[in-house]
Amino acid sequence: MIWRTAQRLHAALAGRDVTAWDLRWPSLATTDLRGHQVVEVVSAGKHLLCRLVRGAERHTLHSHLRMEGSWHVHAADRPWRGGAARSDSGIRAVVGNDTWTAVGHRLGMLDLVPTSAEATLVGHLGPDVFGATWDPTTVGERIRARPDRAIGEALLDQTVLAGVGTFYMSEVLFLRGISPWTPAGDLSTSAIDGMVDLVSRVMNANRDRAVQITTGDSREGRTNHVHARSGRPCRRCGGTVRVAMIGPAPRNRTAFYCPSCQPGPHPTDSGAPQAPLGARRQPARRR
Repeated sequence: MIWRTAQRLHAALAGRDVTAWDLRWPSLATTDLRGHQVVEVVSAGKHLLCRLVRGAERHTLHSHLRMEGSWHVHAADRPWRGGAARSDSGIRAVVGNDTWTAVGHRLGMLDLVPTSAEATLVGHLGPDVFGATWDPTTVGERIRARPDRAIGEALLDQTVLAGVGTFYMSEVLFLRGISPWTPAGDLSTSAIDGMVDLVSRVMNANRDRAVQITTGDSREGRTNHVHARSGRPCRRCGGTVRVAMIGPAPRNRTAFYCPSCQPGPHPTDSGAPQAPLGARRQPARRR
């Protein structure tokens, strides 16, 4: 979770002077902010903002993990371990001090801007579930503003609300019994407001957890209802959990759902049999 990554980076970097700085990004390779002090590291939706200061200078190092990126924190006097150590070619950023070194691995975005220009990078975001700007009323209004849009697509739109990914979209809609492809205009105001409230409550309940739990059961393999469980039995009705794409290509995403527990439109699901996610395909029999 991005919020937890921000907390980890903040604990390692904030309040300390930068002694190591290496941005392996073509447009930023010649920058050098050694001697600056990290003020804080915060999350904004799925974005990370590392704010630095030196005298009158204020800079923000912005990163986005996309699907494959990660940040790893290492003791400054020890070899790097984890994702950043697997392949030197995957390292995109190194920011360190005398105690800790933060290594950005396979980052999807990396920018360095004056802190006053942060809005050019994250100003488009809707209210952040974990931020001081969280405003469920505004989120509900933005969802209702496009009544023909699928509710699952609306929840994934970072300009509507920031921080929700396919995991929470799929899980919250299952808990509410709503098909991800249901047009927002088909839902009552109270249904939308209740769903937005549930998004906030479920995400905040998981904010400090390494493993996200939506079932109330922390045992391995029983932590969530539908996400990444296509082809497996629904925990509620015993039917088969399915997966299909939602949203316009090429920005479409996966939506996991149970057709029985979430009746309604499923326009991008062909209905073809689906093996459990990750199951190996059996070779075709010779005739």
